[in-house]
Amino acid sequence: MSTSPSPTDDTASLAVELDETASRFEGRLGAELVGVVDFLRRGSTIVITHTGTEPQWRGRGFAAVLTRSALDHARAHGLKVSPVCPYTASYIDEHPEYQDLLA
Repeated sequence: MSTSPSPTDDTASLAVELDETASRFEGRLGAELVGVVDFLRRGSTIVITHTGTEPQWRGRGFAAVLTRSALDHARAHGLKVSPVCPYTASYIDEHPEYQDLLA
């Protein structure tokens, strides 16, 4: 059962974990899945194919937190990024500190 967002929820409460088996980063508030960043691994590049937030959590900045986490993971592991996902491509365009990751 999903809960509705409350005014006290914020992006700092989002726990982001990498699920290697599913090839995605998952963002959770408690036990509830809020959003995901799906990717494919191609050698030393991760191809980000989709960023999605559950409808009741949209517009709260969770997609940005998930995307930033995925990009930070790529940097920490010496990986390049190919942003097929339009959201991720726009995020990188708007955050020049991540443009060095582009494959």
